[in-house]
Amino acid sequence: MLAHVTTFAIQGVESRRVRVEVDVRTGLPNFLIVGLGDRAVREARERVRSAILNSGFEFPAKRITVNLAPADLRKEGPGFDLAIACGVLAAAAQLPVQELERVAVFGELALGGELRPCRGVLAVSEGAVAADMKGLILPAPHAREAALVEGLGVFGATTLGEVAAILRGETDGVTPPAEAPPAVAPPRTALDLADVRGHSAPLRALSIAAAGGHNLLLAGPPGTGKTMLAQRLPSILPPLTRGEAIEVTRIAGIAGLRPGAGLVSERPFRSPHHTISASGLVGGGSTPTPGEVTLAHHGVLFLDELAEFRRSALEAMRQPLEDGRVAIVRGQKRAVFPARFMLVASTNPCPCGYAGTPRCRCGEAEIARYRRRLSGPLLDRMDLLVDVQRPTPEDFAAGPVCTSEQERERVVAARERQSARLAGTGVPCNAQLGAADVRRHVGLDAEGRTILRRAYDRGTLSPRGHDRVLRVARTIADLDDEPTVSAAHLLEALGLRQDLSDLTTEEAA
Repeated sequence: MLAHVTTFAIQGVESRRVRVEVDVRTGLPNFLIVGLGDRAVREARERVRSAILNSGFEFPAKRITVNLAPADLRKEGPGFDLAIACGVLAAAAQLPVQELERVAVFGELALGGELRPCRGVLAVSEGAVAADMKGLILPAPHAREAALVEGLGVFGATTLGEVAAILRGETDGVTPPAEAPPAVAPPRTALDLADVRGHSAPLRALSIAAAGGHNLLLAGPPGTGKTMLAQRLPSILPPLTRGEAIEVTRIAGIAGLRPGAGLVSERPFRSPHHTISASGLVGGGSTPTPGEVTLAHHGVLFLDELAEFRRSALEAMRQPLEDGRVAIVRGQKRAVFPARFMLVASTNPCPCGYAGTPRCRCGEAEIARYRRRLSGPLLDRMDLLVDVQRPTPEDFAAGPVCTSEQERERVVAARERQSARLAGTGVPCNAQLGAADVRRHVGLDAEGRTILRRAYDRGTLSPRGHDRVLRVARTIADLDDEPTVSAAHLLEALGLRQDLSDLTTEEAA
């Protein structure tokens, strides 16, 4: 007898429909799985056999052939266990075949028949809706996450026996209600800008970066508060929209960061160690997996001690910073990962960190060699450079310059102005404006055009830097609730970028 079961394979951050075809016929007992599965899929034979027997079903002593179609799609992981088991039982007339045509199944099986969680449930549930399936049966801990997708019946089960009962119509399993959209609420982080003393200029730059989604480089001596400022950036970022939260949740689920934890409500903040490899930062491996730039999608990627990172890893970020995605090709495999993130980095001006002061003991050659670790093309993709120096005793003893709540209100208001202006374009913030959008939405008066022309004529701005300055100026105007970009906004944007040329002797390209 032949049975068909629908399940899904994870490819990148999306799911692909897989048709599990099970044929049980008279012959010497054999259990064969074909269809380009990896070792975990091949080992499913033993898990499925034990789970069926330990759940009180009869395992057919016949020739069993399982085909995972399409045969040219690589199948990886244990998420096919439940579909294979249901197919075997249906082909052996122990489960209703018709009901399996209407629902998809996904999950790993323990030897005792218990269902174990798997990665990528949200992507699987979105695939089930796209495939016009009426329902999805999966491990109960994942039911809440799968129910985030509208238009799909979700049935959570804890054992193979419960799955059989759901298919027979004897029980509905665990069917959670759809989760409401995330409320516009402040992040739950305990870090607040009120902890910062002094640093009024760096705090202003932090607000500009948050308001427009701009990349930010913090440079200065050690111990002056660069890391402290960066760690408090999430506290002033606007809340995730419903669509952004779904995307972030899907990525976190595929990476195994939040199994069954429901909808992500806060923007990601990733801070990898400087020993990370290029594939760890942008993604890759023999089986393409998402890197830190993807895990920071719609959030912040913070690289502390930027000059200590491998140059190959930093250079690999150049294209994702421009395109907002990472395309990885490995042999016959191709995966595309989203990578729209804010890059925030910190660095010292020299190996000892005290360049320009009597405390510095580095030679000119050492300083030049240290600064060459940061290439011109990478620095040209940074929108803002902030010089973070030791605050004065008076500033250090004074109270906080601002609180996260105060700055978050201004940032959210600025983002709302951008959303209204960019409605229908698909562009969420100023940092992602294309060249044509910059010309359309950033109009300068005669004085502003003269200032920008002079800055460009000095040779410190590349054409890319020219547009980035305009994007920052537009954000400053939004933050100040000004409908047009004035010369003052442009001058502030130029002042926050011009010093980039001091950090490298290489030409941006």
